[in-house]
Amino acid sequence: MARKKTDQKGDRLESIRDAHNAEKMARTTRMEDYLEVIYELIQHKGYATTVDISNYLNVSSPSVTKMLQRLSESGHVNYEKYRGITLTEAGVAVAKNMHDRHGVLAEFLMMIGVDEDTANRDAEGIEHHLHPETLKKLEEFVKLAKNQGLFR
Repeated sequence: MARKKTDQKGDRLESIRDAHNAEKMARTTRMEDYLEVIYELIQHKGYATTVDISNYLNVSSPSVTKMLQRLSESGHVNYEKYRGITLTEAGVAVAKNMHDRHGVLAEFLMMIGVDEDTANRDAEGIEHHLHPETLKKLEEFVKLAKNQGLFR
């Protein structure tokens, strides 16, 4: 029995390492936050400005400019200083994916009794860290539970 515990701890440590290594290789959580905010601003206002992004993410304007330059270099946004910000096809895909992930997670959390504000706040943190297969299973569960009338 003690051997099994050691193996589980070792597996857990490997999982932590693998998750952190995968995160470093992929887009960062911060990049995804920027893309999601830009997407939401464009959906609601028709455009996004550095001032809007700065306000919603509670970061300085120079930080926004620096990230927009990174996102432009990575092919996620079209950004010219003082000209405006638009998402590229790749940027829209990432932002829409984050938007959809957030929706599934918030809906699940509300199904189990979490209030809407807390569900949205928690979903914002969780959405970046779930494996796509986990999210797919969670989405299937939400649909099944709704179809069976278990939750509203």
